[in-house]
Amino acid sequence: MPADASLPRIGAFTAACVLVSNAVGSGIFTTTGFLARDLGDPGWILSLWALGGLLALAGALSYAELGAAMPRVGGEYVYLRRAFGPGLAFLSGWTSFSVGFGAAIAAAAIGFSHYLAVLWPGGFAELPARAPALALIWLLTGIHLLGVEGGGRFQRYITILKIGGVLLLVAVGLSSGAGSWGNLSLVVASAEPRMGVAAVGLIFVLYSYSGWNAAAYIAGEIEQPERSLPRALVSGTLFVAALYLAINLFYFYALPVAQLAAEPVLPVAEKAAGALLGERAAGLVAALLCASIAGAASSMVWAGPRVTWAMAEDGVVPRSLGERSGAGAPVRALLVQAVWISGLLLTGTFEQLVVYGGFAIALFGALAVACVLVLRRTEPELPRPFRVPGFPWVPAAFILATLWIAAHVLFERPTEALLSLATVAAGLPLYFLWRKGPA
Repeated sequence: MPADASLPRIGAFTAACVLVSNAVGSGIFTTTGFLARDLGDPGWILSLWALGGLLALAGALSYAELGAAMPRVGGEYVYLRRAFGPGLAFLSGWTSFSVGFGAAIAAAAIGFSHYLAVLWPGGFAELPARAPALALIWLLTGIHLLGVEGGGRFQRYITILKIGGVLLLVAVGLSSGAGSWGNLSLVVASAEPRMGVAAVGLIFVLYSYSGWNAAAYIAGEIEQPERSLPRALVSGTLFVAALYLAINLFYFYALPVAQLAAEPVLPVAEKAAGALLGERAAGLVAALLCASIAGAASSMVWAGPRVTWAMAEDGVVPRSLGERSGAGAPVRALLVQAVWISGLLLTGTFEQLVVYGGFAIALFGALAVACVLVLRRTEPELPRPFRVPGFPWVPAAFILATLWIAAHVLFERPTEALLSLATVAAGLPLYFLWRKGPA
């Protein structure tokens, strides 16, 4: 099916900004602390970040082929519908709404609240604990209700601001002379990394990389998606992987892994910046991280409702969710998403939301990449402006690695994994109800 010709358009640079901003959010600035606690070895941790980058690149190459061949908004929903039919596609869309974007945005908003409290200590003492996070979600929803052009402009500006700030922070920290590269060889004496623990660690890493496919969700809004989408996906993913390795070197240059693992584990970036630049840098770092996390949440708030919109266009959810404003904003889908995220914010912790969301994201990501293999066989004549290099080994490696991770997470963290599966299964009765004729 051709791209959605009636929609407002954005350029390749804005599409890349959506990807980079989506990926570089709360994950890279928080999850290394959890990895330090669970693994206790810088070598293992850096290896996981490198492996996560390779998996993300394999996924991005696969999505580039799918998105260039089917340049519609909706991401996995569009690909799975073409390859496996409407039932599995519906579950993918439902999972994107309820878990993939919902839990990820909620986790990002929690990270935002933490760093905002650092920036303004005591300023929210009289407010409910999650009030700043809720305010962020509804503010970003309001911005994207303005439409594709207004939301795209905001996304470009905040991405340039936050990436420039992160690069400056890393450069200044690494050149400060206040750290030690010897920290890379220090491990926690009691550390005994296991494959199962490493697999759970990869869920945290892949959560941080999870924006590598963000541009695919808005493919129908990109100018010349057949060329621009692959370029945005591949170059954006490579940039994010290089940036993540640099940030982790910043952490280990600043502090030994044992100190990064000490409670509280979440504000790892704050700890490292304080060690290298002094306590006076805490406010600057907190402001930078607030902007970074807000940018990531913004790109997800933008992309998430596009899945719901695509499902409404196909008539598998109420058609009212597909209504757009004159500026291209899927108004009702944006509002429904904001309500759902608000509920998640009030019921889960950051760590729970990451594992809960990451498990389902991994499974449907593997299914989406499998569409490359299926469609090459069932639709060999489908125009493919971009083809995955190293086919079929690149998509196959992504699928096998993802299933290996998911199996270990199910064993190591069964509560979050089973709850994630239960959320996916909850979409089945909705599918059978709505396919009879949604309003």
